[in-house]
Amino acid sequence: MKFRKANKNDLPAIVQMLADDALGKTRELYSNPLPESYYRAFDIISADNNQELIVVEDEANEVVGTLQLSHITYIAHKGTMVTQVEAVRIRSDKRSQGIGDAMFQWVIVRAREKGARVVQLTTDKQRPDAKRFYEKLGFVASHEGMKLKL
Repeated sequence: MKFRKANKNDLPAIVQMLADDALGKTRELYSNPLPESYYRAFDIISADNNQELIVVEDEANEVVGTLQLSHITYIAHKGTMVTQVEAVRIRSDKRSQGIGDAMFQWVIVRAREKGARVVQLTTDKQRPDAKRFYEKLGFVASHEGMKLKL
């Protein structure tokens, strides 16, 4: 598997993966052409050195996974950097083949390269399989996440 920063040509594959589950179908709009909002977001992410939109390619150079990293430096905890992992998806026909494990091994190495002391993520309570997967990798539900939709 190959890990690389996404380019604009990858956006359809990324959005298709984001939309390819029960929750994603309610939040994303996979269409041809894609809504312009995805391209605007891509430009903002690409311009920020602390953001990385990543795709995973298989041996045939097909995009089979994606995730987004945000490297956040906090004043708290003595100025610690944290790597936040978001939007983790694997193409539905490629799940349960070890890609998720490989993705997180890569994430941990990348976080260390950037100087992070913690890798953190959230997972929707409606995704119990994802929660079990992250716990298997050693993630601990140490905090209660909260959101306010605007």
